[in-house]
Amino acid sequence: MKLHRALQICCLLLIADVGVAAPCASIKTRPDAWIKVRTDALVNSARAAFDDEKNLPAYNRTVTAIAEVIEQCKLQQNTTIAERFPEFFQYISALSVLQRSDHELGFKVTDKQYFQETRQFTQIPDFLLDQKFLRTVSRFETLPQAKAMLRAMNKDRSPSQQLTFLSYESQHLGTPDNDDSFLRLLILVPGDFGHGVPEKWVQFGITDPGVKTRTRNVSVVATTPNAAGGSNVYFKDFFRTYFKDGSIGIAGRWEMGYGDDNCVQCHKSGVLPIFPEPGSLSADEEDALAAVNGRFRSYGKPQFGNYRDDKLFGPGLATGTDGERLKRFGFAPNDRVARAMDCSSCHKSERLGRFNWPMDQTLISSFIKGGKMPYGMKLTASERDELYDCLIEEYFATTKDNPGVLKSWLLGRRR
Repeated sequence: MKLHRALQICCLLLIADVGVAAPCASIKTRPDAWIKVRTDALVNSARAAFDDEKNLPAYNRTVTAIAEVIEQCKLQQNTTIAERFPEFFQYISALSVLQRSDHELGFKVTDKQYFQETRQFTQIPDFLLDQKFLRTVSRFETLPQAKAMLRAMNKDRSPSQQLTFLSYESQHLGTPDNDDSFLRLLILVPGDFGHGVPEKWVQFGITDPGVKTRTRNVSVVATTPNAAGGSNVYFKDFFRTYFKDGSIGIAGRWEMGYGDDNCVQCHKSGVLPIFPEPGSLSADEEDALAAVNGRFRSYGKPQFGNYRDDKLFGPGLATGTDGERLKRFGFAPNDRVARAMDCSSCHKSERLGRFNWPMDQTLISSFIKGGKMPYGMKLTASERDELYDCLIEEYFATTKDNPGVLKSWLLGRRR
């Protein structure tokens, strides 16, 4: 009986091996056909997830399914196939890392390792953890007191270490703990690069007037200069805990068990410039806004330490050619919308980082349709709507005769 059972198991395993071998043999015989079909599936699911985050689970399943076949059939170890489609295999490998529950930040290393290694850069400065300051910065009604405290701090700081701060309302992005919370207090804390002290953008989410549920998030984006002439950028979110005795605790969002978000999905350029909701910035803080945005422009090419290789994610928005646009949209090169499809003149690897997938739809839509980008371009509302639609279609198109930026790159046609 035991021998019979062992033979049954061996037969089942053999059948399973044959079942795997058959599709693998077919893929290796016609790899072009398999990769083209999977590329279409990947790009279409990415487009759906970009348009609506409700489609993210389907996109994740698509990435996982492709990665499993690559692993099962050892396609990446097949030199003939891998050398023909290196972009495809490297991209799937990079996307697969982002699927892991311990890689929510979107980096090559685990979230735990990232936070351990970057702790020296991302801690909130001690002087911003004073209990009195934390209480005043918790609500809109007490913001004037918080700012008075910051001005008092500046009296004891040297000219090069003066804090720059402003409060404003974000146009579209809520805080990580509350999608409906848009009020912010931003404090730019100068670095001391000669002594290894990073510059920090510390942003407190502010509870709206009359709202009982407190906004908890505090974000830190830290920058340090690098040898390439740009900056390394590091991220961390913190959550405040409001205790019954009136004290306020603060700890890392990830350490508290709330997970985290893919930082670079929004922060392609590292630090983001500030574009307040019209009317939400007081006149006496306009100079502060100009100063922080000027500081952003001074950082140069953003890098993220050794934690992310942007080359693995391919070209970004607005990298189509005039010929491709003429064929796809009927645009002449001097058309107003065509001329505005110029994001990549700044958003490229050697400047402000590429807008490539994964990327955030809300952020990109708000910058383009809200009139902030492309910088200096004056377009009507309808032209901006058309510009946004064209940029997204150009990037995600899967048409056979004129594939978009992402598909053509994955198939090796943009080398």
